[in-house]
Amino acid sequence: MKRTLSLIAASALAALSLSSFAAGSHGGGHGSDESAIGQPGKVSKVSRTIHVDMADTMRYAPAAISVKQGDTIKFVIKNSGQVKHEFSLGTDAEIKEHYEAMKKFPDMEHDEPSKVSLAPGKQGEIIWQFTKAGEVKFACLYPGHYDAGMKGQVTVVKK
Repeated sequence: MKRTLSLIAASALAALSLSSFAAGSHGGGHGSDESAIGQPGKVSKVSRTIHVDMADTMRYAPAAISVKQGDTIKFVIKNSGQVKHEFSLGTDAEIKEHYEAMKKFPDMEHDEPSKVSLAPGKQGEIIWQFTKAGEVKFACLYPGHYDAGMKGQVTVVKK
């Protein structure tokens, strides 16, 4: 009986952790505060629009993007495939952590300015300001997609 209660408590704690993770309050979050990858951008500050296509070949086009530090980018993301895909910006550690959570909870919904999940044929946008030079990863974290190579990188060049 004790073991069953411990398992239930552990499951409940994991579910609560995951729900806050999905809501954007996980470590290194992507809320309104600046993170290691930048911060949500303002429409009025967009300096460039980049179109990104997500396909069932488990690839992004383009998969390598270069921007300047300080740029606010409007990503227009289209799912040209037949299955759901996502575009999720983050550090390498954030991407890997989120992928592990997505494997356990593949129907997790996202409400973060650095992520968009799109049904087949749909289009979405992310507006992001890259405040720090370095590398920012992006990936589709639906189970199997990341492992199949659905990932890319934004290189943020110092001004």
